[in-house]
Amino acid sequence: MIRNGHGSASAAGLKGPGDQHTVRVWCDGCYDMVHYGHSNQLRQARAMGDYLIVGVHTDEEIAKHKGPPVFTQEERYKMVQAIKWVDEVVPAAPYVTTLETLDKHNCDFCVHGNDITLTVDGRDTYEEVKQAGRYRECKRTQGVSTTDLVGRMLLVTKAHHSSQMSSEYREYADSFGKCPGGQSPWTGVSQFLQTSQKIIQFASGKEPQPGETVIYVAGAFDLFHIGHVDFLQEVHKLAKRPYVIAGLHFDQEVNRYKGKNYPIMNLHERTLSVLACRYVSEVVIGAPYSVTAELLNHFKVDLVCHGKTEIVPDRDGSDPYQEPKRRGIFCQIDSGSDLTTDLIVQRIIKNRLEYEARNQKKEAKELAFLEATKQQEARPGGEID
Repeated sequence: MIRNGHGSASAAGLKGPGDQHTVRVWCDGCYDMVHYGHSNQLRQARAMGDYLIVGVHTDEEIAKHKGPPVFTQEERYKMVQAIKWVDEVVPAAPYVTTLETLDKHNCDFCVHGNDITLTVDGRDTYEEVKQAGRYRECKRTQGVSTTDLVGRMLLVTKAHHSSQMSSEYREYADSFGKCPGGQSPWTGVSQFLQTSQKIIQFASGKEPQPGETVIYVAGAFDLFHIGHVDFLQEVHKLAKRPYVIAGLHFDQEVNRYKGKNYPIMNLHERTLSVLACRYVSEVVIGAPYSVTAELLNHFKVDLVCHGKTEIVPDRDGSDPYQEPKRRGIFCQIDSGSDLTTDLIVQRIIKNRLEYEARNQKKEAKELAFLEATKQQEARPGGEID
């Protein structure tokens, strides 16, 4: 049921007679603007057990505790379900994680990253499960945050692709989401460093098997979003046993045909985002813009697909899909979704002030929480008021 290197548990999350107890793991969150950091958290959580259930908060709950989300709850439910390590999604999960929630879904414990999640009144949302010993922590992925991605989108420069930040970008990065008391270590802009180990953790490592249909798709897959998921899901349905290969273009190539400050995510970030999708089996990192005979022959491609978005000619003016069209293996797919990276950026710009206020509020709450924790630890015996 779940491809790309992840074997699924049964629908009920139970093992057969004689097997050991199935460890059911709970994760929850907003999962707004889902990125590879979220995927990595869920990958780590899934590795701690046998069956992963992910609770996703409603728009109303997020607005109450943090501020307006970028994506709707229906979009966020679908994005989380598309992550290959997720066995089940629970819509409208409560913002505060309680023992009642864990027991309701027969979960042994919950997992969260090593950052702080607070309610509107500044309380730790995992306080109850921590005290009960049913809380586990995983490492947060350095170099990415929703705050950072929003900051990149609000800039008209391409500074986020350069190790030499412009003064404009550095000034903005230093101020975005920062409250007067300083900057939280969890929401600052930092640079993602790709390693071969990270790719191995996300990739399946599986070759196409006899009887599988090799389908090739290519693009930027920038800010990997629900429009991409809908497209890949439709592509995945084209064959009984699909093996979907996604070709990701170099940053310079993406900027050539999209312009502005695109891509928002660099090639390494986009690679992990796509590898985390359950509908993708393999990724070509830095694929050629034109789908060549060499590429088709090398991967033994049976079908090449493209969405309904405009096909921009190659640098020499040629059709990038002329070879698969010549072979009669080209197909255009209508995913039914009109969401694009451009539309996401427009959502951000429209609500820029609200997002900035949200991040400043988040920083202030985190600093107050850290200060209170420090004071508590400094008291003899760590008494709690």
